[in-house]
Amino acid sequence: MPMTASLPLSSTLSALPFPANTQRILALTFPHLPTDRISRKRWGLSWRSTGRLEAPPLACAGKLNNAMRLTALNERAETIGLKLSQGVAEAKAICPALDVVEEDPGADRKLLEAIADWCDRYTPLVAIDGKDGLFLDITGCAHLFGGEEALLEDILIRISRLGLDVRGAISSAPGLSWAVARFDESRAIPPEAMEEALAPLPVASLRLGEETVAALQKLGLKQAGDLLAAPRAPLARRFGAQLILRLDQAVGLVEEPISPRRPVAQLSAERRLAEPVQAEDDILQLARQLAETVKPGLEGRGVGGRLFELLLFRVDGIVFRIAAGASQPLREPSRIASLFTERFGAIHDDLDVGYGFEIVRLNVLQHAPFDATQGDFVGEDRQDSSLSAFVDRVAARLGPDCLQGFELQQSHIPERAVRPMPAMAILASKPRTGREDAGHGFFRGERPLRLFRMPELIETVAAEVPDGPPRQFRWRRVMHRVSRAEGPERLSAEWWVEEKEEPARDYFQIEDEEGHRFWLFRKGLYGRGGTGPDWYMHGVFA
Repeated sequence: MPMTASLPLSSTLSALPFPANTQRILALTFPHLPTDRISRKRWGLSWRSTGRLEAPPLACAGKLNNAMRLTALNERAETIGLKLSQGVAEAKAICPALDVVEEDPGADRKLLEAIADWCDRYTPLVAIDGKDGLFLDITGCAHLFGGEEALLEDILIRISRLGLDVRGAISSAPGLSWAVARFDESRAIPPEAMEEALAPLPVASLRLGEETVAALQKLGLKQAGDLLAAPRAPLARRFGAQLILRLDQAVGLVEEPISPRRPVAQLSAERRLAEPVQAEDDILQLARQLAETVKPGLEGRGVGGRLFELLLFRVDGIVFRIAAGASQPLREPSRIASLFTERFGAIHDDLDVGYGFEIVRLNVLQHAPFDATQGDFVGEDRQDSSLSAFVDRVAARLGPDCLQGFELQQSHIPERAVRPMPAMAILASKPRTGREDAGHGFFRGERPLRLFRMPELIETVAAEVPDGPPRQFRWRRVMHRVSRAEGPERLSAEWWVEEKEEPARDYFQIEDEEGHRFWLFRKGLYGRGGTGPDWYMHGVFA
């Protein structure tokens, strides 16, 4: 199986906040994202390199102020003088050959999120910026790609090959990176040249409102440098504190954090492959090797992984995220790899390998303390581990809720005394050390093998008065004659829970003449009130 030497990220690239003067933020903008999406769908990812000179200008339109107006333009539509927010009828009059497509913000957002997933190959700290931009926190990881200039060139070239128009800039402030990416050429700006890079840019690059930008331009303040040189107090009185804040953010005087769209992995390891892999066995072998890479990190922290994520970066830019959880903290690479073996069995038809995967990464998203205990001669620890392994494998293939268990609750009412829970959650809450006495909660007598979720009303009952067991009863249209009975077991209502006063229940274990055993109860007593009490079936023993 061909592969290069790994680039292990045995711990997250950076989970700590950096001072504003040391962080490095890469801003990406996609000025023609909607039209690029349509062109990619029509002509493929390589449409930009092959050229489509015969295609007419392309625009997207949507309803704005009760009129159909242009919401996006491709490069050819811009060169003939069309503008955003222009009416479709007017645009058609200017260019009759204009190809107008209805806008689809949902599809544009989906494409932007797919690009953000693709950018995870550079850093796990990726944030979405509006409708057409991304922020990447590349602090401390640019050296893995040969420096900031090499990283920027690599990401721009790769995204362009995916059929997208992209621009980017790197600086120590998100505001400056945003401004340079949209209003200047793509480049990396050193920390000492931030004001110099911002000064020639228009005031619109400060992310201000349209009214504020228009007012500044009317006063002759057309560039950011004009604002940097102007007294701050009059600017604040005239245009508000937001203008001063945007200026300070752009030059790095005020820190502006970005919010990653996904949680940062606690531990991570990846392999970059010389040749893409397609076979499932090769991918699983890589997953096992990556699990061996993160094992020392787990041991060093005294923890085990509870939630793992396998990222598969396909050569055409598609990213697959495969998550697998464990009921108990895991460190063993074989156990971790077995989880993904089951996941692959469940999603086999949904995993399109295409031309193969070029990057494989394993993330530990959640971990928990790992108690390394020595097994006893009875073998209880082996039984617990085998049960956990079975539950994990079944849950990985069929989903975490496929196996259910029951947890005792603080109630003596049978239908409230237990609560169904996923088996993984029950095993996760069970202590790994020491013996646990399950107990019976508030149960005082034997309980049926099958307990109904809610008691079922019995049609007719002939019973001893005032509080004796039934002699015969009709349930589900079948008459049962009682041969043996035990009880009653009286359970009083929970007055602190009930909205209104409820009578007590008298439970009986009943065996009919055919040997069927039932668990039923009488709600109330004979001679109390105008009507007799009701009888309910609550479970069956056999």
